[in-house]
Amino acid sequence: MRVLIETIHIAVGLIAAAAIAWAAAWSYPRATNDIWLVAYACMVAVVAMGIGPLRKAYAIDRRHMTPTPGPRDDG
Repeated sequence: MRVLIETIHIAVGLIAAAAIAWAAAWSYPRATNDIWLVAYACMVAVVAMGIGPLRKAYAIDRRHMTPTPGPRDDG
């Protein structure tokens, strides 16, 4: 579940960066290429900053999914 939440956070960050870049490029057409270049760099940064929390969430989810070894009741 935590992995899903972190993935959604990354997706929302990418959507927000694209929306801001689109608005900036629309408002200043002469710099459209530069605006999108910076936007792509920001999107890479969003993904890079999301990798750490995503790995941590995966480890926590995996730890909760694996059964803990305990005494067996079959004899």
